[in-house]
Amino acid sequence: MKSIIEQLDAIFKPQSIAVIGASNTPGKWGYHMVTRPLFTGFRGTIYPVNNSEKVVMGLVSYPSVLDIPQPVDLAVVVVPAPVVPRVIGECVQKGVKGAVIISAGFAETGPEGRALQEQVVAIARQGWIRLVGPNCNGLLSSGVGLNLSFEQAPRAGHIAFISQSGTFGADLAESALAKGYGLSKFVSIGNQADLNAADYLDYMMADEDTKAIILYMEGFREGKRFFQLARESVRKKPIIIYKSGRTEAGARATQSHTGSMAGQSHLFDAMCRQAGILRADEVFQPFDMAEALVHQPLPPGRRIAIVGSGGQGVVTCDACNLLGLEVPEFDRDTQAQLKKSLAAHAPTPRNPLDFAGGTRTAQHEAEILDKIASLPYIDGIITRAPIRFPGNNPAAEMQDCLKACEILGSIPNRHKKPVILQFWRISTSSMVKQAVVELLRGTGLPGYETPEQCARAMYTLVRYAEIRKELTRD
Repeated sequence: MKSIIEQLDAIFKPQSIAVIGASNTPGKWGYHMVTRPLFTGFRGTIYPVNNSEKVVMGLVSYPSVLDIPQPVDLAVVVVPAPVVPRVIGECVQKGVKGAVIISAGFAETGPEGRALQEQVVAIARQGWIRLVGPNCNGLLSSGVGLNLSFEQAPRAGHIAFISQSGTFGADLAESALAKGYGLSKFVSIGNQADLNAADYLDYMMADEDTKAIILYMEGFREGKRFFQLARESVRKKPIIIYKSGRTEAGARATQSHTGSMAGQSHLFDAMCRQAGILRADEVFQPFDMAEALVHQPLPPGRRIAIVGSGGQGVVTCDACNLLGLEVPEFDRDTQAQLKKSLAAHAPTPRNPLDFAGGTRTAQHEAEILDKIASLPYIDGIITRAPIRFPGNNPAAEMQDCLKACEILGSIPNRHKKPVILQFWRISTSSMVKQAVVELLRGTGLPGYETPEQCARAMYTLVRYAEIRKELTRD
């Protein structure tokens, strides 16, 4: 029997796909499943299948998958639910290796739909076809440029996102992409009729493009296997989960959405702790958490330096303390040395350090941060981004910011300590600011809009470092 890696490579690394139910009509799923891979960089071959159209979006169309003259790795199925058993049977005859069933109308609708779903699975297993879905929103695999889920080509990155919800999961992913986060994989798993969360986790654990794994889940199949795999995975790759169905009403809603049983929240919490899974409390947290994990080293402890402006420092300090992070006061020698580098009116730099305005350059501030990173009792830094107010010499400001970015970007590698940046939403009116944001993203330094988000990202790094140590001792 083939390993899960070999089985799912046909789904995430196909050289050819057949879109069964392809359409020339904008707005239809059959249209999206052709245009998305066609216009966003899929490096394989697309075969539309439509029994009444000879050409779909400029591509030769075939009446059946059996009429395609070349081998097909992956079938994308967008026909009505009652037709799916026949289509999967033809895929078995063709030797297709995997299928993504977008179509709804299965277990989520009740007993009749569940019976139809079981029929589809039984047919697929006769030909060793692995199924994504049904009732799903497709997938993304950056390694081969395969995109079935997004209208625009997503940024490639190192975060894999496994979502039990289709539209909601895609919306979350698009929000993450708008922030500049990159994805290695995205899969909408739907009803999990065949492949389930444990299978996808097993695959992502071995995926070289993936450094952190996010899950949005409503209910589990093979829960015991999932948590066993998760405990193994977190030794090398972090797992972050947001699970819905935490209330009685939410649990009832998951049953009608994807046909899943939500389970008891307190038991799920306990299993996450035992497996070392990081649990998010809000739907947008997982991507902020993963971005830090993908790009920053794990801190040796919980002691954080906070640098920036007065109000920002106070709020960040509160946020860190509420999460159990420490903000130790600088020793007297360090205070004296730092005081020499600050404006005369700046308060004594105890931690947080307040730059208090002044005329310092961004490079000068970055050099101060580098000194703080060298302190043995500081494990990580949260600071404002080196973005200056627009002045009269944009070229000089840009050069100053370039030098600051270079210094800041080197701190994590040289000192083995993470740096988290805060910048408020950047106005498009300043080209210098926009350029600096892109430069900072290029350094791998994660940036967030609020002090609370910065604290959460740093806490994520601290907590995962502790989890790794705990598992090493076991």
